[in-house]
Amino acid sequence: MQADLSVIVPEIVIAVYAMAALVLTAYTGKDRMAGMLVWLTAGLFLALSIWIGIGGDGARVAFGGMFHDDAFARFAKITILLSAAAVLVMGQEYMARRNILKFEYPLLIALAAVGMMMMVSAGDLMALYMGLELQSLALYVVASLRRDSARSTEAGLKYFVLGALSSGLLLYGASLTYGYAGSTLFADIITAAEGQAPVGLLFGLVFVMSGLAFKVSAVPFHMWTPDVYEGAPTPVTAFFATAPKVAAMALLARVVHDAFGNVVGDWSQVIAVLSLLSMFLGGIAAIGQTDIKRLMAYSSIAHMGYALMGLAAGTAFGVQAMLIYMAIYVTMNVGTFAFILSMERDGQPVTEIASLNLYSRAYPARALAMLVLLFSLAGVPPLLGFFGKLYVLRAAYEGGLVWLAVAGVIASVIGAFYYLRIVYYMYFGQEREPLETGRSPVIWSLLMASAAIMLVGIINMFGVEGMAQAAAATLVQ
Repeated sequence: MQADLSVIVPEIVIAVYAMAALVLTAYTGKDRMAGMLVWLTAGLFLALSIWIGIGGDGARVAFGGMFHDDAFARFAKITILLSAAAVLVMGQEYMARRNILKFEYPLLIALAAVGMMMMVSAGDLMALYMGLELQSLALYVVASLRRDSARSTEAGLKYFVLGALSSGLLLYGASLTYGYAGSTLFADIITAAEGQAPVGLLFGLVFVMSGLAFKVSAVPFHMWTPDVYEGAPTPVTAFFATAPKVAAMALLARVVHDAFGNVVGDWSQVIAVLSLLSMFLGGIAAIGQTDIKRLMAYSSIAHMGYALMGLAAGTAFGVQAMLIYMAIYVTMNVGTFAFILSMERDGQPVTEIASLNLYSRAYPARALAMLVLLFSLAGVPPLLGFFGKLYVLRAAYEGGLVWLAVAGVIASVIGAFYYLRIVYYMYFGQEREPLETGRSPVIWSLLMASAAIMLVGIINMFGVEGMAQAAAATLVQ
């Protein structure tokens, strides 16, 4: 038991911290301590990500195969923790100024992080569901954190109802899988699926994949995304767009390779179709958006389609490409949402894209940083976002999915339109009442750092490529 507990030390640390802080704060300062808790939680995330990165070596299994600590899980956990820390600190001033910074907020994010870390290390269907629900229950609450806003409440309710539906699909798939495999352990399921897998087992796989596709907002399970992104407070939207996406994508990769790695041909085409639909619907639907948060929602749908393209290849290089893409995507999104958080007029947040008309005249440095991020999101060379897309396109091509790679190029061209439209507004738009901008040094620093990474990262990707390769080799053996 002690050996098992040593494997889950990071998860235990965050869980104990969240519960202890919740009790102490509830009986002392409550919301007055919220700002301190935000920085404390972010600091804990940063310290644990360094600990996981430095201390992790080899692969360890705990609780009879239910929990895996390997290079793949560590890569995903570091990405989750760093993105969660960045989003927490950049949203602190925004929420405090609008009286929605509650002491529960950073602690719910901490509990969601525990769930996400459990998800990426799951080696059993029960462990998978425990992690998924811990993450989801915390996110349902933070989506509706702005209690006096009908749109925020609506966002939380929609997310909850549709999340319950996706959980039902996943549980039904897990029950079918258990019925045909006789076990919930991935190691036993892959043995049962060897060669010609029973049709019932494949049905179970499809239902499990459907439940997880909801979490990554892949088409046709995307319907919650635009409303929740628009209705939730902007820092919460920024969180939805980063860490949970990494966790769900990593979990999907672990399920299909660890539990169904012997029947790649059976699930590869399903993921390829999800990828194709997500890329095109996300790209086309974003064109008509006038609200930048809704645009980012459809953008996230399209980007999950590109990430799924790498996974659809069914190879180790495909998993490596997916991990690299997700790391770059999260970095771009942190910077983009830092910019959105700075958009305001008369102290009130503004999210209309048209409000950015001639933004570059008043704030040239911020406009240039946003231009770099938008070009990177569009995949314009030589920015880092281009290399992310190049990896997944190459993975699809080498995996025999030439048609999907060609479709990805076409979808990328379509997607470039709505990113370039924002750049047009910022530099060549019509004269309008100018926007103000927040003076938060944290938001400014994250915006500039994210844009700088898109430029400097093309040299060696800060070593992410090698770490992703080692992570993929661990998963796909």
